[in-house]
Amino acid sequence: MLNIVIFGAPGSGKGTQSDKLIDHYKLFHISTGDVLRDNIRRGTDLGKVAKGYIDQGQLVPDELIIDILAQVLDDNKENIQEGVIFDGFPRTIPQAEALEQLLADRGTKIDAVVGLEVPEDELIKRILLRGQMSGRSDDNEDTARKRLETYHNQTSPLKAYYEEQGKYRAINGLGSIDDIFDLIKESLDSL
Repeated sequence: MLNIVIFGAPGSGKGTQSDKLIDHYKLFHISTGDVLRDNIRRGTDLGKVAKGYIDQGQLVPDELIIDILAQVLDDNKENIQEGVIFDGFPRTIPQAEALEQLLADRGTKIDAVVGLEVPEDELIKRILLRGQMSGRSDDNEDTARKRLETYHNQTSPLKAYYEEQGKYRAINGLGSIDDIFDLIKESLDSL
């Protein structure tokens, strides 16, 4: 079993590399954003509570996210045999601690954190290009800079947290998609 957190700033290539990791290692993909939207769409009890926070413009509390992740893990025991890739979670140290406890309660742990490291000017270029190609209205320069500022303030402290545990794998996020994936594989295969 291989449990991975994919980590990096907006525009670093997390989605692209997640897809390749899922295919190569046969991992079960958990995107907290997708899971939240699915629970809201299906009108589950947890989804209704989450929708209440979102409708008020508030962040969904960590405890609720953990409850939803626990449900996903428990409902997919067959699918997680090879491992899980966590995409979009954790974003803060308290979330990382809660995830560790959630996994420990199930007899497993995070094995590695794949950190895609890309210079800020390249991140801005990628986000703007993605916006042009996909039509995503939130991929404009002002929003991109705000998202990167939020990332640096809230999420980047996780790097030091996971480095202290020896789990952080710094990956140069510049180059071709396949070259970057080769670096990731090399790092993970050495575990």
